[in-house]
Amino acid sequence: MYNTAPVRVVKANAFKFVIVALIFCLPMVSKAQATFQHAALCSANLKVSNKFYTEVLQLKIIPNPFKDTVHTWYSIGPKLQMHVIQGNCPKADYPRGVHLCFSVPSIPAFIDRLKTMNIPYSNWKGEDGKIERRVDGVNQIYINDPDGYLIEINDVK
Repeated sequence: MYNTAPVRVVKANAFKFVIVALIFCLPMVSKAQATFQHAALCSANLKVSNKFYTEVLQLKIIPNPFKDTVHTWYSIGPKLQMHVIQGNCPKADYPRGVHLCFSVPSIPAFIDRLKTMNIPYSNWKGEDGKIERRVDGVNQIYINDPDGYLIEINDVK
């Protein structure tokens, strides 16, 4: 008669190995999910873009890891960056659905800043000088950066 005990031991050990591997590997699998780290925009004139992002949006410039003169890096949230790259870029011309979005504490206060800087704004429909109120109660407006990129400004809390 054939002894099946060694086969059962191998199967039991293989099962234990799979269970132990799953217990230790599942946390690593969840860490493999992609997370957003940065956005990059091309700018025809980096100095003009820097003025817009620091004065209009009041973004903070952070150290440039490339240590060159064709990149500016901004902090746009915890562990989130945006960099603007000087280049031979055509004016951005995308559908309204393609945009960046930044939140501010107060849309009226932000609009006051836009008015002092003579920067036009519109609602989602493109109607100049109008605020959009979404169905969830969030107010939003849209502006363009110097290279034509559309930027939503909202008051999400």
